[in-house]
Amino acid sequence: MNVRIELAYATPKGTETFFRSEEMPAAKALLLAEDLEKTRRAKCVDFIDNYDRKWTVKELKKQMEAIQTEPHDVTVYFDGGFDRNTRTSGLGCVIYFEQNDKSWRQRKNALVEELETNNEAEYAALHLAVQEMELIGVHHLPVTFAGDSQVVINQLKGEWPCYEPELNKWADWIEDDLERLGIDPDYDVIPRKNNQEADRLASQALKGVDVMSTREV
Repeated sequence: MNVRIELAYATPKGTETFFRSEEMPAAKALLLAEDLEKTRRAKCVDFIDNYDRKWTVKELKKQMEAIQTEPHDVTVYFDGGFDRNTRTSGLGCVIYFEQNDKSWRQRKNALVEELETNNEAEYAALHLAVQEMELIGVHHLPVTFAGDSQVVINQLKGEWPCYEPELNKWADWIEDDLERLGIDPDYDVIPRKNNQEADRLASQALKGVDVMSTREV
């Protein structure tokens, strides 16, 4: 969770001004705010998150304590494959996260029949990952989404236009779900060799092998 600090500051002689910091991790912001408050010159200290929600010191501390028992430090890998002969698609996603001072990995794949292109399968794989994130309780956090589909990543980043109605529909579903969950997405295009776990899951789905597992790593 990243926030920026906003506060009023007054000198001993009563000269006041207003400060706003750059964005930073919430834990770092709390440390800085607590240090400023020791001077007794900082007033009305607030934290503003990426959705312009305002948090007090007490509220942010409570949120940070809750985060430790919920999934956080989340990275998602996704991949989709389309078989032109059978007109079926294999979807795969891998979610790495921290929870209760432990590191976890969740894997999930799915076989679907209603898609028409490989790009649509890639979008569907990312949508599957978002659904799985919601099931394990990921919300109101920055999340990194990594995949080897330049089309999906660059369209969701707004760097490439999207003219296909079907792909636009998937993009809208994903963005609506992320907004509802309070997820601040960071999209990363990676080489296929770095996406082998998700690719393997998609291939297994096309072969009829169902995978659903969560394990400590």
